[in-house]
Amino acid sequence: MGSEENRTKVIFRSALIIAIALFAIYVSYLFIDLIFLVIISLLIAFIFNPVVTFLENHGMKRFLAVLIVFALIGVLVVLGISFMIPKIASQFNLLASVITKENINKLILQIQAGISDYIPFIDAADFAAKIEEFISTFFLTSVNNFTQIIGGIVSALAIMIIVPFITFFLLKDNKKIVKGIVNLVPNKYFEFSFYVIDKISKQLGKYVRGWILDAFIVGFLSGVGLWILGIKNSATIGLIAGIGHLIPYFGPVIGGLPAILISVIQFGDLSKLPEILIMFTIIYSSDSGYIQPNIFSKTTDFHPLLIILLILMGGQLLGILGMLLAVPTATVLKTAAKELYFGYKNYKIIRV
Repeated sequence: MGSEENRTKVIFRSALIIAIALFAIYVSYLFIDLIFLVIISLLIAFIFNPVVTFLENHGMKRFLAVLIVFALIGVLVVLGISFMIPKIASQFNLLASVITKENINKLILQIQAGISDYIPFIDAADFAAKIEEFISTFFLTSVNNFTQIIGGIVSALAIMIIVPFITFFLLKDNKKIVKGIVNLVPNKYFEFSFYVIDKISKQLGKYVRGWILDAFIVGFLSGVGLWILGIKNSATIGLIAGIGHLIPYFGPVIGGLPAILISVIQFGDLSKLPEILIMFTIIYSSDSGYIQPNIFSKTTDFHPLLIILLILMGGQLLGILGMLLAVPTATVLKTAAKELYFGYKNYKIIRV
């Protein structure tokens, strides 16, 4: 009788946990955009929390410490924008003067001649016609989708307001938030739960800072590589490449396209295209196969091969979002499981 009753309780608890998990997944799906903003805010908070904590430990009120950090970030952003916007605007003006019907036709003829010389088994005329069609379609689509572009800009501006707002309160009230989460568990697990959450927070902070370091390395290598190739504004393009590298898949495109466009403006042809493509291929291949896995393995204590597999699996399941969340999610699960096992083995905190 007792055995049957215990089995019923186990089944009921298991069913309840599964039901709660499914409900949480469903709610997450409904509010995926909001959750994405919260995740971005959390990542930013993890980056700057050590600075805020350092100021707080040296006698400063946490609220004031957060304000100072935000003020410094604001100054850096304004300086960066004031430095980059004029350069980007001048490049777009140059680009607009270069992108004329005459120059496009000249470029297509150069491509056609290059294909005839180096890839004779491809129909150069047909290939050139397809490029011309693509260029025409691209500009036509850009005009037709102007409303969508404006909508995207409005959404980006909304994110620029919402994310700092959420980040501010995550930094200011992080202890209250953690305490609120810990209060949901029974009193006998209070201290242990607080310890586990603190451990997870530190691990995620290390991961995010490793992620930023990886982006910095890619941006630096891109800038140096373009400078060696003689491309103008190589530092600015390197910065763009580094920021773009934070987004899986889009990094090479975000870094490569400005470099190619500026090289066309600078030299008037595609003579630098092969060198730029080879350079970015070497950088991103080295990063994906060696630099990134090794940085993440040191910040998360995972093997580099497992890092690569996690990112690939995340991409298969949820696309770009999955690639972004795969490693931090695995880090959270690993840290939680490790500490729970340690607590159970040494202190018998959980009774089965």
